[in-house]
Amino acid sequence: MRNHQSLKEHIQILEETLLDPEIRTDPIHLDKLLAEEFFEFGSSGNVWVRGDCLGEGGLSDREFHLYDFKIEHLAEDIVLATYRLKDSTRQQNTLRSSIWKEVNGSWQIFFHQGTITTLEKN
Repeated sequence: MRNHQSLKEHIQILEETLLDPEIRTDPIHLDKLLAEEFFEFGSSGNVWVRGDCLGEGGLSDREFHLYDFKIEHLAEDIVLATYRLKDSTRQQNTLRSSIWKEVNGSWQIFFHQGTITTLEKN
């Protein structure tokens, strides 16, 4: 297992990759990052599954800023990532959590949840 700091940096890069407009709209890149069993409880209240994200147009294209990033090990090959997200497009702040699993040497997102909050901390 990587040391905690390098794994934290790696998972944060993966989360930021999922926020990149080019990646969010590219099913080929999303296919590599989303686990087969992926599902999300969206900040909208909707439940999304992997197929919804890989469909035409991919994920929505918005301007995001991620901060206050942390990870907790749930098992040797599973981590919980938590962070805050400023969505400048929709003028929203959310608390985010993701579960990442290492699958065949690569990290994939298994679960994600966004919860709208009025709080904005830096």
